[in-house]
Amino acid sequence: MDLFESSEKIHGKAPLSLRMCPVTLDEFAGQGHIVGEGKLLRRAIDSDTVSSLIFAGPPGTGKTALSTVISKKTGAYFMKANAVSSNVKEIREVMEIAKRNSRLYGKKTILLLDEIHRFNKAQQDVLMPAVEEGLIILIGTTTENPYFSVNAALLSRSQVFEFKALSKDDIKGVLRRALGDKEKGFPGVSVEASDEAIDHLAKISDGDARKALNALELAAITTKPGKAGMIRITLAEAEESIQKKAIVYDRDGDGHYDTISAYIKSMRGSDPDAALYWLAKMIRAGEDPRFIARRLIICASEDVGNADPMALVLANSAFQAADFVGFPEARIPLAQATIYVATAPKSNASYEAIDNAMKDISDERTQEVPDHLKDAHYDGAGKLGHGEGYKYAHSYKDHYVHQDHMREKKQYYFPTDMGYEKKIKAWLERLRNG
Repeated sequence: MDLFESSEKIHGKAPLSLRMCPVTLDEFAGQGHIVGEGKLLRRAIDSDTVSSLIFAGPPGTGKTALSTVISKKTGAYFMKANAVSSNVKEIREVMEIAKRNSRLYGKKTILLLDEIHRFNKAQQDVLMPAVEEGLIILIGTTTENPYFSVNAALLSRSQVFEFKALSKDDIKGVLRRALGDKEKGFPGVSVEASDEAIDHLAKISDGDARKALNALELAAITTKPGKAGMIRITLAEAEESIQKKAIVYDRDGDGHYDTISAYIKSMRGSDPDAALYWLAKMIRAGEDPRFIARRLIICASEDVGNADPMALVLANSAFQAADFVGFPEARIPLAQATIYVATAPKSNASYEAIDNAMKDISDERTQEVPDHLKDAHYDGAGKLGHGEGYKYAHSYKDHYVHQDHMREKKQYYFPTDMGYEKKIKAWLERLRNG
């Protein structure tokens, strides 16, 4: 068997990822938190009592595959559509079929609508009457956050299940099942892969089974068989077949917000290595450097504050530098400032101080400015007593003199013992107690 013959045998079929789509829950990989033994969704599937569902999660995690499992288990009429290519006319036709099935045969209709987030609000509204009346059991799949992309009315009538990226072991199991299945995997072709190759594909696929299977198939197609006709996929073939991993990062959705959240919390937690990892992910995914730098500035002020006042200065400088030079060079000042903020002593005293002051402004009666602090630079101010009794701080020892600056004394700023703020605390205590 030569390379052309083996490629023809593999190419002549549906993609491996489609051929290996599970038909039973035993073949389904991952998502044990929703389809494990005794879990609600598994019980519903086993008893054929599935209600409308929204499956949300990253690509290649089994959303459509689980829908296929449901289609094999249910006694209901099963229909499938994709929101990318479908339209309102076709959805109305599905609803007519559902009415006929219910009236003539007493059967329910399950509609799998892949990528439901691609339907706009008006298109999603078309589904509402049939879902509400129970004519259609909707299974919507989406890679977006459904609470942003799916109508609230549909969400309230559906159960939302979050799919998580598959573990490395899950992916390895999927790959080994494909290699071992002589009917759906590589029928008519002998293919084996080294443990190192499988491990690499499982690692680089980022929890996406479809990506791993596509890479395995590409490796099989492009690897010349040995003397006995066996296609042996080594680590080298695996690396070539998957080459550069794509970062799972939707700039308008969860990937965007979750990653920046992890970045900020890593700096707050004084973990420069984790902060650099999330920074690298954002850079690799093409995030706007100004967005990263803005969050860096906020973190420098909110989480470091006066424990190290230079953190804000450096973060602001990184913003200006990143905006000026752009990527790829912008990664360097951003990394420098990230490391500085992550390793700086931490204090959120400034953040809490302004929030507490804002709360008093919102919840309590607003204080009037004391007369001696009011502006006295206009004609008639003296007659009103404005500025009378004001003490000019610079005229006194240490440039400080005790006087009231509020009608009702309040304290919002409580400096910590961290970094430079310890000196601020000692100075304020000296002034207040002097």
